[in-house]
Amino acid sequence: MTFDVHQLDTFLLVGSLVTFAAILAVRLSSKVGLPSLLFYLLIGVLLGEKGLGINFEDAQLAHALGFGALALILAEGGLTTNWSEMKASMRIGLSLATLGVAISVGIVAVSAHYLLGLPWELAVLLGAVCSPTDAAAVFSVLRTVPLPKRLTGALETESGLNDAPTVVLVSIVSTGAAAESGALSVAGTIVFELVVGVLLGVVVGFAGAWVMRRVALPSSGLYPLAVLCLTFVAYGGASAAHASGFAAIYVAAVILGNRELPHRAATRSFSEGVAWLAQIGLFVMLGLLLSPDRITWGIVGLAIVTGLILTYVARPISVLVSSLVQPMPLRELGFISWAGLRGAVPIVLATIPLAAGVDDAYLLFDIVFVMVVIYTVLTGPTLPLVARLLGVALRDEPRGLDVEAAPLERVDADLLQVTISSMSRMHGVEVGELRLPVGVSVSLVIRHNEALVPERRTVLRHGDDLLVVTPRKVRTATEERLREVSAGGRLAHWIEEKPRPVD
Repeated sequence: MTFDVHQLDTFLLVGSLVTFAAILAVRLSSKVGLPSLLFYLLIGVLLGEKGLGINFEDAQLAHALGFGALALILAEGGLTTNWSEMKASMRIGLSLATLGVAISVGIVAVSAHYLLGLPWELAVLLGAVCSPTDAAAVFSVLRTVPLPKRLTGALETESGLNDAPTVVLVSIVSTGAAAESGALSVAGTIVFELVVGVLLGVVVGFAGAWVMRRVALPSSGLYPLAVLCLTFVAYGGASAAHASGFAAIYVAAVILGNRELPHRAATRSFSEGVAWLAQIGLFVMLGLLLSPDRITWGIVGLAIVTGLILTYVARPISVLVSSLVQPMPLRELGFISWAGLRGAVPIVLATIPLAAGVDDAYLLFDIVFVMVVIYTVLTGPTLPLVARLLGVALRDEPRGLDVEAAPLERVDADLLQVTISSMSRMHGVEVGELRLPVGVSVSLVIRHNEALVPERRTVLRHGDDLLVVTPRKVRTATEERLREVSAGGRLAHWIEEKPRPVD
């Protein structure tokens, strides 16, 4: 099969239009509270054999492209993760990604075998494929919900690391190695791949950061490319060592994203754009892989029952047991349980049995596809309501700090964009009464679409946007102080607070 310049022109035209429509869908999904993956999957189905007639049935190609896209998504997730927020919930996050996954796989597999009548191989595959949560799906919805750092940290850690053990399990079961090796050997393989993958990620992360701080590249645009390449060095190196590439790339990205590297803001923005492109391509491709003719009421019924078992039995039990390593209030555990959204990961994992030629692999793919769509529609929009009912949602203001590093790296400063919400007690406070750390300045106030250069006596109002320049060394203290004033007003910690000098 040849691919000439005319076909390239057609591909670029159609691809650009589809990608642009998918980008516009992000805005729509944010308004209705649904992960954008649903819109992308729909676009893929509409482009498929029953829509515009594009026929795509290459399971092996879908498997390879899916893994590449997941690697990009995990790299972006690690590069944009705040380690200071993540480390407080590291224990329960790791527990959810390992012990929690194991419990969920067992419950779903046993239920699928005895309740749904699936053979053991297919039942275990269904449990393994459905158990991991999806970072892209979870955080596209959680961006609309202000939550404590310990909750977002736990969910982020789980979503970043639970792909690794399930990929190993699904691959072993699909190739038939699990039946030959036994449960103990499978568990040992999973532990080996996880441990070695994490270690390689740590080595590449710290070594890469050391190099990036000392190299002088001729263009700032090369730094984001270099950092992203380093994360894929971790992925490729781990895969070559028969370890978990997903664990390696995520750990390496977390380390690189939290080191003081040149043009860190540009790196994060670039990786975010690449990850969006990977998500769009991934979900559209998975939508193309679905054949609507195969979706019967029997498939829908199996998907609904599987989702009920996963959502109301397997997930709550796995969260409760995982919390033994780091106890949390039941209301917070309840939210973690409800926020375990499934997205691209289960559908991509379902392509592994397809590529391996497992019996009834298309049945497994269709069940997982329908289950992800149905339960994302049902659970995604309810997360803000559930957070309020369980009492875990924070005030709006802590989410009013949008941080972007200053473009001049020599300044060694960050730019904070602060939105004063209608619930904030910062209303009526003068700029001088903020009592920010030494060296920090409120450089601009935007009010009613007009820019004001503030003075110490300038009074802040609801709806104002502030641009605050802070030395990077006191950025955390600055954010904490802004949140204190937002919650307590001008008298927040009046006695205890003293100007914080720059180190």
